[in-house]
Amino acid sequence: MSNYKIALIRGDGIGPEVVNEAVRVMEQVGARFGHCFTYEDVLMGGCATDAVGKSYPDGTAQRCRACDAVLLGAVGGPKWGSDRPAQERPETALLAIRKDLGLYANLRPAVLRPALAEASPLKRETAQAGIDLMMVRELTGGIYFGRRDRYQTEDRGTEATDLMAYSELEIERIGRRAFELAMLRRKKVTSVDKANVLETSRLWRSVMHRLSAEYPEVTYEDMLVDNCAMQIVRNPGQFDVVVTENMFGDILSDEASMVTGSIGLLPSASIGDTAPGLYEPIHGSAPDIAGQDKADPIATILSVAMMFRYSFQLPREADAVETAVDAVLAQGWHTADIAGDPDKLVGTKEMGRLICAAIAG
Repeated sequence: MSNYKIALIRGDGIGPEVVNEAVRVMEQVGARFGHCFTYEDVLMGGCATDAVGKSYPDGTAQRCRACDAVLLGAVGGPKWGSDRPAQERPETALLAIRKDLGLYANLRPAVLRPALAEASPLKRETAQAGIDLMMVRELTGGIYFGRRDRYQTEDRGTEATDLMAYSELEIERIGRRAFELAMLRRKKVTSVDKANVLETSRLWRSVMHRLSAEYPEVTYEDMLVDNCAMQIVRNPGQFDVVVTENMFGDILSDEASMVTGSIGLLPSASIGDTAPGLYEPIHGSAPDIAGQDKADPIATILSVAMMFRYSFQLPREADAVETAVDAVLAQGWHTADIAGDPDKLVGTKEMGRLICAAIAG
């Protein structure tokens, strides 16, 4: 029997509800495949601000490093908005844990589940052609982590600056991650930049070209970020692995998620070279429906599948979770974020139960 220790950051809003269902799924997988999971609850986010006065309590990273993986529900909400000091804002905690755990690669699959082709906002023929892309976003560099300043000018009032900086090392390690993923998929990499304007993008492109020579089996292309935004809407089926810097990836991955029909279905993984990976749904904390058994737990459950695949090297277990999700959706069961038969509308807990039953067979 294999034993795994999971840090659970339940977080804010619907976070605790969706994490609860993901834990039920892990337990069901453990029963079927002979694994044992233990859990360490870790406080982070707005709930931590309320409890201890800061969203990222001392020792958070150390407690997570003592585990094999981290599962995060969601953090944030209007209660802890931008008017709060930085140490009280949940977004500060997210940036801090990514940096402290060395989680430089964010993997966001955008997959249109077969049962939900009609839910996609794309034209029917485009949706029916299929969507299965992996967005690889650099997560610990770029403008989100660059030097920032605000100062007074003589004639323009207050002026603010944010520095976007990338090193060859940062670009090479995220680029190599993208090529390695492509080797496991359809062997195509699209590198997204703004090399016609930005010096950081010109460096990005030169490093990616050098890397591409090491992977002759992988088809490689450069694409400007504005064109990529259009292509995701026009023909998302052309993409396999899309790799880009932090801010572009933040925007494009949200766009890619919406063409699949519901943001409530999409997982993500943030991984580094040695630290435990962090797995989370890409949706927010949705405080307006918290505690009402309305949240869709599928994205968090599929994040568990990614955990099995990328942290634990358990592909059979990952396949079992994904197959169960597809089976439940194919039967017409859905939560409120997915259009469908009103007679098959279920809540958070029932969706989790249905997926567990499908895993059990």
